[in-house]
Amino acid sequence: MKIIAVGMNYALHREELKDKSTWSDPVIFMKPESALLKGGNPFFIPSFANEFHYETELVVRINRLGKNIPARFASRYYDEITIGIDLTARDLQASYRKQGLPWELSKGFDGSAVIGDFVSVGNYKSIQELNFSLCNEGNVLQKGYTGDMLFTVDEIIAYVSQFMTLKIGDLLYTGTPKGVGPVAIGQELEGFLEDKKLLHLPIR
Repeated sequence: MKIIAVGMNYALHREELKDKSTWSDPVIFMKPESALLKGGNPFFIPSFANEFHYETELVVRINRLGKNIPARFASRYYDEITIGIDLTARDLQASYRKQGLPWELSKGFDGSAVIGDFVSVGNYKSIQELNFSLCNEGNVLQKGYTGDMLFTVDEIIAYVSQFMTLKIGDLLYTGTPKGVGPVAIGQELEGFLEDKKLLHLPIR
């Protein structure tokens, strides 16, 4: 099982991170399977960094084997979605990027790919017309709308499948909107797709 993630897929998130890079294709990075943390299990803040951020995202689960998938057929390769959190060691990432080094360690550590309960994509009119949010004890920390993606879900699948075969069970984290922020001990993070709670993450 692969965890494939998209960076900088919302314009306002790029602005808040002061990202000035230019590109014409999706920014792709990977997380190892050991990064997976199912909702309900706590995330224990590690000691190897000083600042860990939540990045709330729509997550798509691949349900068919596929390679070189045209975007117009990409919707055939998933039928379930959920809310996930791409936890990021922000101070490490900033240091690596400043030095021009790979920043996988700031994204791929154990427990950094939080996943909620999956629901059928058929419950919704369009995967590109979904609202999602992250809350802590009723207070909204982050919210997004999939229609604001720079690259759609189907475009991402088409792009990634040029390079690697997608397999059943692979997870695609589709990018986070603006509003990322630090996690803190004692938080009880809850992820919502529209008005349905799919994720609960205690921070310890």
